[in-house]
Amino acid sequence: MARLEYRLLDEANGYPVLFYYERIDKDEVSLRFACDYLVKGHGVYEKTSCAVEPSCYVVYVKRSTEEQAVDYAHTASARWGSIQIELRHFREGTTTYPLVHTFYCKDDDDALLYLQSNYLMHDGQEWEKTSAEVDEDRRVYVYYAQPTL
Repeated sequence: MARLEYRLLDEANGYPVLFYYERIDKDEVSLRFACDYLVKGHGVYEKTSCAVEPSCYVVYVKRSTEEQAVDYAHTASARWGSIQIELRHFREGTTTYPLVHTFYCKDDDDALLYLQSNYLMHDGQEWEKTSAEVDEDRRVYVYYAQPTL
């Protein structure tokens, strides 16, 4: 088990800790390192970098000025027991992104491969990733993508 901290990218104030997890599995740390955004408490935080320190793992974030948390009406049942990754259709200039499909991963390794991939196939259509997030409010990972030609 490991310690993970989300720190605000604010050098003047000593990079204050926003959120921390005392006992977190290293596989989950890897999943979070693969995400560009964190949604927590209806706030959206953009990852700027990640670090490995002697006593913990760190994700440096800044509050997102471009994104806002959305409470989607259509969400798979929220449970961390099975790892769920929503494929959502990213469209420039909109604030909601339609759900295309929910992938259910057997383990952290499978989920990490999805989140790190640049392309996913679903129903014969290839999707190109624009970003990925961990949404703690809804207990789901989200893979934002656009269909390729």
